[in-house]
Formats: sequence, structure tokens, C-alpha cells
Amino acid sequence: MAKPLPVSPLARPLPDLATIAGVRLSAVAAGIRYQGRTDLMLAEFVPGTVAAGVYTKNACPGAPVLWCRSALTTPYARALLVNAGNANVFTGRAGMQACEDCADATAQLLDCPPQDVFLASTGVIGEKLPQDRIIAALPAAKAGLSEDGWANAACAIMTTDTFPKAARRDVTIGGTPVRIQGIAKGSGMVAPDMATMLAYVATDARLPQDVLQSLLASGCAQSFNSITVDSDTSTSDMLMIFATGQADNPEIDDVSDPALAEFTLALNDLLLELALMVVRDGEGATKLVRIAVTGAESNFSAHRIALCIANSPLVKTAIAGEDANWGRVVMAVGKSGEPADRDRLSVAIGGTWIAKDGGVVENYDEAPVVAHMKGQEIEIAVDLGLGDGQARVWTCDLTHGYIDINGSYRS
Repeated sequence: MAKPLPVSPLARPLPDLATIAGVRLSAVAAGIRYQGRTDLMLAEFVPGTVAAGVYTKNACPGAPVLWCRSALTTPYARALLVNAGNANVFTGRAGMQACEDCADATAQLLDCPPQDVFLASTGVIGEKLPQDRIIAALPAAKAGLSEDGWANAACAIMTTDTFPKAARRDVTIGGTPVRIQGIAKGSGMVAPDMATMLAYVATDARLPQDVLQSLLASGCAQSFNSITVDSDTSTSDMLMIFATGQADNPEIDDVSDPALAEFTLALNDLLLELALMVVRDGEGATKLVRIAVTGAESNFSAHRIALCIANSPLVKTAIAGEDANWGRVVMAVGKSGEPADRDRLSVAIGGTWIAKDGGVVENYDEAPVVAHMKGQEIEIAVDLGLGDGQARVWTCDLTHGYIDINGSYRS
């Protein structure tokens, strides 16, 4: 961008970040696209660290996504290298060669196999990744590795983000204290499968890969796959978790082990916090919107309807204009393709039911709804009256700022 973007009015400050035993991070300026800022993040993990990941379902994924999918065939990770400014997408054989070159160079520095190096790129699509700049910056990145490098790492992976995103939880597994900490980036091109961003979580817990993978997939469904900014699923989506095993908690071999219950709740909560920060930083966003759908024929149907509401430009622009135009919500329900009955449909905004069973509530007072629409956090509820299906989805409003940012993204 030619000039810095104003910080989102929905921004959240970085929390008090701590260290994760077995993890060191650094951030350096490689000059990949941006000038005068860090744009390359390196994380080093202690030998024996186990990794799991969830990646985009976009049919045109970036080379780093393909690399990581292949690398996950073995459970271990020694490094994570992430650059901002260039997505290394739609770059053909050159893109895969860039991944091989970066992984080889990182592996040589850290004395590990290349398949233990995970890669990610975010930024402009269709431009060859200048891997020589990345490789030239690796010695400085290694020299700068620090256990408390989390905040700098969160800044280095930003593109159109206006604030860095991180979250932390301290819990126990079988009485042993463990810590979970993560960073994320994301602002635009955000929609499920799996919602567009990069997110990296580390824990000192000792967990096998199959358990980690199950935890991550389940947590993603409730968080990153339940947010949308603009309905566009990125080519570079990636959510990974790294478990260093340094906490020496009791052995866990099943995701349903009662000793894992507190950890599971904390991980899900951390993932949702990171996901909502992505929505809070939606390009041009001024309002965070929560859409709750109940009474659908199934949870799947409820989720589809909630996303249809959340992705409607008419709903999102009405929210931006603080217009309690509930008719647009009805429209979005009806166009979803999911079962709905006009005469059973009910709609509420800010806790006030506007329409019930297919008609406007008698003596409906719009004043509290108008007041609610002026706030920064908007609640929309829909009950279809058909069954027990329910879902929650989060989105943001659609303002002219979205056009301003994306209309000049490459300039």
C-alpha cells in the first residue's frame, strides 16, 4: 500500500504474551515487497515437536500449501518460515522450486531435514517469489531467534492487516501446567474452507499427531470456518499447531481422554478469539456482526443459512449504514437454498424480535433496534421454526473502505 492503513476501530491490543518451551521466533526485513518493515518470520522448534494443520479447500492453492500438505505426512516440525507481500500462488514450477530452495536453506541453517520445515506465503498472487531475498535474510533471522519473539512475528506476517493478532491460554493436562499461544493474520479474502488467513499456534503439551489433528479440525469448524468477511476463500489459507512436548504431561492417546477436556476447551476458545480478530480487522470494517440461526432442519442447514446472511452485500451494507433493514435478512434466508417457511420465520436484531411467524411483531418498537445498530457489535438472530438445527457465524459490515483497500492492493 502507498500509505499505512488506519487501524480498525474494532482492533484489540496484543495480550500479555509469554514463552512456549521449545519455541523461538524472529522477524526480519527481507524486502520481498514492502519497504521499511519486517516481512519474514522464522520459528524454530525443538527436535521432536509434532505438527498438525488444516489448509484451504481452494482448488488453486499456493505452492506453500502443497509443500505443507506433503510435509505433514511425517509428524515432526523443526521450523516454520512465513513471508508477507508475495503469495507464491499461480507460479507453476517456479513456485514449487522456491519452496524447495527456501526449505533447503532453512534446513541447512537448523540442521534438519527439509520436510521438517513448513512454509507459508501471503500477499499478491501471480508474481514469482523472490526466494533469493528470503534466503539472503535467513542468517539474520536465525541470529535473531528468541523465546519472546511472538509479537514481532505477529507483525511480520501482516499484509492489509491493521493490527497484529495473538492470544494465549494457560491450562492443565492431567494436573500438569501447559500453555497454548498463537498468532494470526487476516483481513480480506476471508471465507470458510478454511477461512482465509494464516494462523499458527504452539503449545508445550506432549500430544501425538492424530490427537492434535483431530483437535485442530474440530476447533477450526467452530472458529475459522464460521467467519466470513467477503465470501472469498483464499488460495493460501493455513492453520497449524505445533506441540513441543516440553511440558511432560501424562500420555494422551485419545482425543476423548477426560484429562484433555480443559485443554480442548482452551484451544477452541483461543482459536475463536483469533478468528474474531480477523473479522474485527476485515478490510474497511466498522462493525462486528454475530449471526445466530436456530430452528433449522439440521446444523448443516443452519450454517449455510447463517453464511448466506453474513455474505449478503445488501445485509452488510445496511449494517454499515446502521439501517435496521430486516427485510434483507429475510431475503438472504430465502435465497440460501435451504429449507425455510415464510410463515414460521422469525427475525431479531439486538435481542428485539422484529418479525415472528412470518409477520411483523404487533406494536414493534424500532427505537431499541436503531440504537443497537449504532453500536460496534451487532447481533442478528433468525429462527426458522422447522427443527433443532443451529449455527453461529461472524462477519463484518461492508464499507467503501473495502473498495479503497482492494482497488489499490497491488499499487
